[in-house]
Amino acid sequence: MLEDVAIILGLSTNGMPVIGSTFNNYEALEAECLDKFGVAPRKTEYRGNFIKLTWFRGLKDRLVLVDDIHIQRYVKCHIMLLFGTVMFGDKSGTEVHWKFLPLLHNFAGIIQFSWGSACLAHIYRVLCRITRVNCKEIDGPLTLLLTGAWICLPFLAPILGNPRLFPIANRWRNWEQIGHPYRFRSLFVWKAYAIGRIDLDVIPFEIRRIRLFGVS
Repeated sequence: MLEDVAIILGLSTNGMPVIGSTFNNYEALEAECLDKFGVAPRKTEYRGNFIKLTWFRGLKDRLVLVDDIHIQRYVKCHIMLLFGTVMFGDKSGTEVHWKFLPLLHNFAGIIQFSWGSACLAHIYRVLCRITRVNCKEIDGPLTLLLTGAWICLPFLAPILGNPRLFPIANRWRNWEQIGHPYRFRSLFVWKAYAIGRIDLDVIPFEIRRIRLFGVS
């Protein structure tokens, strides 16, 4: 649900819809990258409508944060990396669709989009696709799916790291190194975010406000 996206990933579920046009030619991709980052990927750094995540990582590492323009480019690189991994990742895990670039045109307005709603819609689409008999892989915001399962099915979850971290997904950071001992004998938690399981002071006010009152 939208509440899960807000609590687990810390994404706003209110705001403008994440919509826009998608062009499938290199000239449009190049123009968007030049506008957002001052440089464009070479032919070896993109495939069709997808830009390799290594291009964004390399650009992010090379940027020197000497002024607001470079800081904004750094943040936009980070956002595109989040899109390509946590929020809208594809099965390759190495690329991100460049259709998101136009949404970053107004840097101050990035926060005004309902990224949480888009992320939830994406996972619903993924879950529909995996019901097909010929589907063998899954992509999308798997952090949301996995963390949601660990919260509601605690007998599956590794031991928590820091229980007061927010967003909740951060609580299982480096979970492979923590081990897999079962925490509870409960099969299912009906009220995953009830008082006693999550301290209210851990949840930022803007997220708690959305959760409790449903307002922007």
